[in-house]
Amino acid sequence: MLKYGSYGIAAALIFVGLMAACDANAQDNDAGFYAGGGVGQFDLEIDNFDDVVGTIDDYDSDDTAYKVFGGWRANKWMALELAYINLGSPRDEILPDTFVEVETDGFAPYIVGTIPIGFFEVFAKAGYFWYDVNARAESPLGTARSSESDSDFTWSAGLGLNFFERFNVRLEYEQFDFNNVDTANALWLTGAFRF
Repeated sequence: MLKYGSYGIAAALIFVGLMAACDANAQDNDAGFYAGGGVGQFDLEIDNFDDVVGTIDDYDSDDTAYKVFGGWRANKWMALELAYINLGSPRDEILPDTFVEVETDGFAPYIVGTIPIGFFEVFAKAGYFWYDVNARAESPLGTARSSESDSDFTWSAGLGLNFFERFNVRLEYEQFDFNNVDTANALWLTGAFRF
């Protein structure tokens, strides 16, 4: 029994040491450039297909997404960011033996607001996503493809943790305001290096 108690004490001491290291020099790195990347899960849902017969099932699918980004922090409260975002290729069956796959990627500039709380931070972002969509429908009758480009508003919010002054890890929820889509959101885990 003492063995498990020792592990708990050791884990608590390591956690306290890491938190002290995170906070030690955070105030020395309030402005400057940063770059990073992340991986997440994108969820796409369409409940109502316009101008299509009512026998079509809802489209609800998700896929792994990724992004790379860079930005400039004017101070510890505000930054400008540019990201390349690839939302993967969600695929779903909308009729028996009929599948729809949607690939979306593009670029998004953001304005980022941050409230630092010690080594933690709460943040929100607002931006515009310029993107290309490639859709493919596969059925026993063949394959149909369509492509288009568009732009829509996007916003996100989340929590961050700063390590050793220069490294930032964030958990982020992002909502995309796509036309004719009921739900389009992503949950991201990102990391960035602050120069």
